[in-house]
Parts: sequence; C-alpha cells; structure tokens
Amino acid sequence: MTHKAKNVGPKIALFEPDIPQNTAAIIRTCACLGAKLEIIEPCGFLMSDKRFKRVVMDYMDEKDINFYQSAELFFNVKRNERIVLMTTKASVSYSEFKFKKNDTILFGRESAGVPKKVHEIIKNKLKIPMESDKRSLNLASSVAIILAECLKQTKWT
Repeated sequence: MTHKAKNVGPKIALFEPDIPQNTAAIIRTCACLGAKLEIIEPCGFLMSDKRFKRVVMDYMDEKDINFYQSAELFFNVKRNERIVLMTTKASVSYSEFKFKKNDTILFGRESAGVPKKVHEIIKNKLKIPMESDKRSLNLASSVAIILAECLKQTKWT
C-alpha cells in the first residue's frame, strides 16, 4: 500500500446507521482512502459500544467526521452540493454514472434505507447491480465499492 497526502474529495454520508461494526469499518475505509465521512444522527448505537471500538481501532479521528444532529440539518448544509443516493430502488447502475470529486454519496440505514421524503428530494439515485434473488450487500462493502469507483473516475488516488 502507498500512503498519500489527504485531499479534498468525495464525502460518504451515512443516514442514521444502526450497526456499529459497519460504521466502524466505513470509518476505517474513509480514513485509509482519504474520504470525509458524514454521519446523520441519531445512530442506532453509541460510539462507546465495544463492537464499534473493536473494529474502528485507532482510526476514529473525529476531525475527519462531520456529525449532523438531523437529516434536516444535513440537507440544509448540503443545499448547494450534489448528493448521490445509493439505493436498491434505483434503476441506474453506479458504473453508468459520472462522479465528481466533491460529491456527497449518501447511504441509508442497514435496516430501512432512507425515508421516502429523502428519495423525493435527491435527483441522482444509483444502485449496485446484484443477482436478482439477493436482497442487498453489506453496507461497508457497498461503501468500499462506490468509493473506489468514485476515486477511480475522478483520478483522485
């Protein structure tokens, strides 16, 4: 592995995550690839949860994570930025989409995705194509796939 200086690039946003191990793995992925992480609260766990701490190890640097107390606050702050929603309900594959360096890529809760009102306000919705008899990928795996593609397309590696 090579180590590079941090750049301004894509942001990964998690909507009310509820599985501590997934969030911790995503923190590590974002830290290692230099992406900013944004968490829309409330979370379904505490940051002191031992399952979270076991996976996050020493990668938890809160200066690289923006916490939003609500979806309303998040969308207010992001009103002039492009948000891309990853959802199993989308018809467009991520590989057919042109990512931009400063995109915010939003992932829903593991248990419920995002509410209908969020679907209604986001224009760009993408999916990861899967076998038709499968329900969904693990959230941390999905983030890694999409972040890698975004970085590849924007040549920010």
